[in-house]
Amino acid sequence: MLKKILLAVLVAAPLFVQAQTVKFGALNPQEILNVMPEMTTANNTLSQLQEKYVAQAKTLEDEIQKKEVEYQELVKNKAAQATLDAKQKEYEDLLGRYQTFRQTAQQDMQRQQETLFAPIQQKLMNAIQAVGAEGHYAGILDSSSLLYRGDNIEDISAKVKAKLGIK
Repeated sequence: MLKKILLAVLVAAPLFVQAQTVKFGALNPQEILNVMPEMTTANNTLSQLQEKYVAQAKTLEDEIQKKEVEYQELVKNKAAQATLDAKQKEYEDLLGRYQTFRQTAQQDMQRQQETLFAPIQQKLMNAIQAVGAEGHYAGILDSSSLLYRGDNIEDISAKVKAKLGIK
């Protein structure tokens, strides 16, 4: 019986020692993304694209408003029904073009955002993984969602920033 207890203690001892040396890292990836120079460039590119689409949308909106005023003038002057129908069709076609444009622009903005941000996020993940491997961390957690932070969790934000070349 004593041999079994001694054997169990000897087998379990390395597990207790190992459990005490486990360390975790934590960082807020969004904070690091926000200070990466690549994010500024990507955000500027998206802003320029958005400005372009807003200008194009404004042109179409002005044209729609002009068609609406023209139609109202024709109604006011009691134009022929064929003329009214033609203007109504022009207005509806333009409105359809506008809606299609807005949908296409929104999809393109989303696609551009994914294209621009994916390599930046991958670069951050590579840096996090490298710091994790170098520091022999059991895991790295997102500190923005931690409800409690114990002594075994080290803030590795500075190490990841250094790996990325950010001061």
